[in-house]
Amino acid sequence: MKISKIVFVLLWVSNSSLLIAQAKVENLCNGKDLKGWVQYNGKAKYTVENGEIVGRTVSNEPNSFLSTEKQYGDFILELDLKVNEQMNSGIQFRSELNDANDKCNVTDKHTPLRVHGYQMEIDPSARAWSGGIYDEARRGWLYPLEYNTAAKMAFKNNAWNHYKIEAIGNSIRTWINGIECAHIIDNMTLKGFISLQVHEIGDAKDAGQEVRWKNIKIQTTNLKPAPPTNLFVVNLIPNTISEDEKRNGVRLLWDGVTTKGWRSAYKTSFPDNTWYVKEGTLNVKGSNGGEAANGGDIVTLEEFHAFDLQFEFQISASANSGVKYFVTEKENNGGSAIGLEYQILDDDKHPDALLGSIGNRTNASLYDMIPALRIGTGRREKLPVGDWNRGRIIVYPDGKIEHWINGWKVVEYQRGTQYFYALVAKSKYVVWPNFGMAEKGHILLQEHGSQVAFRSIKIKEL
Repeated sequence: MKISKIVFVLLWVSNSSLLIAQAKVENLCNGKDLKGWVQYNGKAKYTVENGEIVGRTVSNEPNSFLSTEKQYGDFILELDLKVNEQMNSGIQFRSELNDANDKCNVTDKHTPLRVHGYQMEIDPSARAWSGGIYDEARRGWLYPLEYNTAAKMAFKNNAWNHYKIEAIGNSIRTWINGIECAHIIDNMTLKGFISLQVHEIGDAKDAGQEVRWKNIKIQTTNLKPAPPTNLFVVNLIPNTISEDEKRNGVRLLWDGVTTKGWRSAYKTSFPDNTWYVKEGTLNVKGSNGGEAANGGDIVTLEEFHAFDLQFEFQISASANSGVKYFVTEKENNGGSAIGLEYQILDDDKHPDALLGSIGNRTNASLYDMIPALRIGTGRREKLPVGDWNRGRIIVYPDGKIEHWINGWKVVEYQRGTQYFYALVAKSKYVVWPNFGMAEKGHILLQEHGSQVAFRSIKIKEL
């Protein structure tokens, strides 16, 4: 008898715990109407049909957002969606309304208030960036799927797709059909509403295209992050390394506070008269625009062979600088130390942009050798003067090298090939024997007489 009572009590506790756990998951659509939702910005048509929320495009309207009345901070959101193959859409989260002409840096003739915030992309086009993270009306692309090309296969056209967003603290991760797509670390907005976007259309004939959502469920308590992976992490909090980055072997190359780990090129001390640290940024003073003429470049104490280098940079008007790698200092030359260079330049105002050959001295180029790919209209491979750009240089153990800017791969080459030697032969570096072929070298930040700031300099050795 006592055993039966104990078993009954255990079963009751177990079932009660299960019911409590199930109660933590909230269904955001009641299957009958749009109670609990409000529409912002555009006037796309939203209805509930067969238990699904359906959004339909309307011509001459801006992006429309069907948004939850409630705001959510930490959560795990899962839903299923199906979209017309000619559409673009997204799921907003931790989003807000702000003055369209002020805080969002956009002009919207339709409304003084504009939805902005994080968006998990729905992109059935050939670009295949579904699952990437976009910052609507604010910073643009934070995690395009060029960072994770394997995930481009996750989204299925003309089918229901299962979307998942995990937002816990500063960590935001996305999945489509069980495949991890994106991972960012960011603290710009830690709470906001969730929206279902119907994108504006440019042609009236596209009116009536549909995107459908169903099984929209959110969990806000007892959250357990998915197991960590080795997916590339975009960390947007300056000068920090997240636990997932540490696990992936990423470390700070500049600590954000001191000049430890750096010195003047060709010298043993740091040029404090030219370079200075201020509020988490490493700055070089502007002067007369001369190359290494006002204190000179700085280099890492360490040398590197194969690595993934990340850095953020902010230029002033008409600025000129660069990040060099495989710098050995054996040339002992005047001016800037010799090495392969990721060019940093104000292309619009600095005359160097028009020199060289076919644009090979423009921003993010392999200086004087390979021009950076210019991305098409509306894509922001370079941000305006005063904004922070995210640079990246990947040097693989086999000698393949890539230059990235703001999520775009804009240069790719292989050193040690006949093509590489031909590029050197036509460049200003032809006078230096074995240029660019050192086994290892320092990383250099260039002083070129312009005010430039750096931060979030981090490296993973490959």
